[in-house]
Amino acid sequence: MNVRSVNFDPLARWYRALEFLAFGRDLERARFCLLDRLADCEEILVLGEGDGRCLARLVQAAPRARVRCLDGSAAMLARAAARLAEQPARSRVSFEQADILAATFPAASYDAVVTCFFLDCFTAAEVEGIVARVAASLRPGARWLFADFAIPPRGFARMRAQIWLGSLYAFFGWRTGLATRRLPPSETILRAAGFVSEAAREFQGGLIRGELFRHRLAPVVTAT
Repeated sequence: MNVRSVNFDPLARWYRALEFLAFGRDLERARFCLLDRLADCEEILVLGEGDGRCLARLVQAAPRARVRCLDGSAAMLARAAARLAEQPARSRVSFEQADILAATFPAASYDAVVTCFFLDCFTAAEVEGIVARVAASLRPGARWLFADFAIPPRGFARMRAQIWLGSLYAFFGWRTGLATRRLPPSETILRAAGFVSEAAREFQGGLIRGELFRHRLAPVVTAT
């Protein structure tokens, strides 16, 4: 979310309720379904966390990880921090309000990145830039935990997804100033950047997806 033009602060208090009314718990399921695959990570970058529900699960799933959490919304970051206030894991998390399009990432620093319902806020060209910059900050074999909307290839499911996404983009454009009006091909962009899908889950007839990618797979070492 570009803090120069987009403001998610007014929705921070109501975001979970709005999400539940629209999709039940399926957005949460998409965020959580593959978190256990990050259990051995030590340095995790979280982009566009939102209100902290995924982060609270993440620090439990990856008990040794230090987490850098960036979001453009001060109100969302405050809610995320409040969820961890009573947890010992709070000391392992740093929170930063930042514009992802301007944020900097140190080279070869993270063994995982998490983007849940975040890349859909950007154009395809912006996603390509984000992926390229973040990829340079990842260690060999790092994982990318991705959850977002998707458009099924055909039939009623495709038509339903197009209607839902058109409505969502119109709503968020009205309430937050989000300029994006079309879902970027984020999964295609990740694959083109060298990420390989290891696991995926679908919800709402393919409208919602959770997926785990791995970057620059380490070569298999055989015993001699």
